[in-house]
Amino acid sequence: MKFIFLVLICSMAISCEPPTSGIKLLDKETFSTTIKDNKVTLYTLTNNKGLVSEITNLGGRVVSLWVPDKKGRLTDINIGLKTAQEYTTSKSRYYGAIIGRYGNRIANGAFSIDSTTYHLNSNNGENSLHGGPTGYFDRIWNAKQTAKNRLELSYLSADMEEGYPGNLNIKVIYELTYQNELKIEYFATTDKTTHINLTNHNYYNLAGEGSGSITQHILYINANSYTPVNESLIPSGEIVPVKDTPFDFTSATRIGERINDPNIQLKYGAGYDHNWVLNKKSDTLSLAAIIKEPISGRVMEVLTNEPGLQFYSGNFLDGTDTGKHGKSITYRSAFCLETQHFPDSPNKPQFPSTLLEPGKEYYSICIYRFKTE
Repeated sequence: MKFIFLVLICSMAISCEPPTSGIKLLDKETFSTTIKDNKVTLYTLTNNKGLVSEITNLGGRVVSLWVPDKKGRLTDINIGLKTAQEYTTSKSRYYGAIIGRYGNRIANGAFSIDSTTYHLNSNNGENSLHGGPTGYFDRIWNAKQTAKNRLELSYLSADMEEGYPGNLNIKVIYELTYQNELKIEYFATTDKTTHINLTNHNYYNLAGEGSGSITQHILYINANSYTPVNESLIPSGEIVPVKDTPFDFTSATRIGERINDPNIQLKYGAGYDHNWVLNKKSDTLSLAAIIKEPISGRVMEVLTNEPGLQFYSGNFLDGTDTGKHGKSITYRSAFCLETQHFPDSPNKPQFPSTLLEPGKEYYSICIYRFKTE
């Protein structure tokens, strides 16, 4: 009877969780600092399925994400750094961060709204990348942990910050759901018409951080087309079928199978660093991608209401940074699947619009759902 009673209690209470043996949480003191009079903190989220994630309000970064394999063993699949200081000095500034005001590239660091041209702070040659030199990845967000599995972040992006018009009030909610998901929701309002394209720059290796190349991962992308780019990785404006190209992941394919093909688009990106046009006709939540690591059996499904997905195969990781578990972050040892609107949409009227007007609310959702096979 006592056993039955305990089972009933655990089934009703979210505080009864599976064992989390093997997890090595970071030292919170290494994230307990002050930057420009703003306090940096590390938060720990858990759900009742064994997922554990550490998130800092420094750039709203996901610092770790512990996910079980097919034998129930927990491994940190999120690539990141060990201290707040390392995040501020690394040349790879985007690990796990919230990206904005505009994720991805804007050509020549400029766009026009009505008759006004706005000049952005460029940080990628002549282009603006991921919001500029001090985008949201470099900001200290207000944070409030509202439940053991839920963290709310907020930030006021001031009018003309990095060149973008409008005071933008942003809220981002991270949640480890009870369906074994990392859910990220973005909300924003503005007092002046502006462009917005928020995303998250998590780097993943489903075998675990420091486990070597991701080229053996098997990837499916629910997209029949993609947006080709020039040598600066700015879209040409075309939407091109993936059929008969190395960009066709409509059937599950090893990442490394065609990554070194003599294709000019792969040359421009040094591998995959492109936006796929998802197969959808509305902004409802739908499947964007599925990726599997064969040995661990981990499977990650990506769902979103966004029209695009940026797949990046870690081509510019060079071993300079040491990951939080002591191993170098090397070439193609991590991938990104970033849900988004298309790059350079403010200058491509044929692409889905990224304009946000006063009185309207921006909403974007990305779900990373985990299971094993």
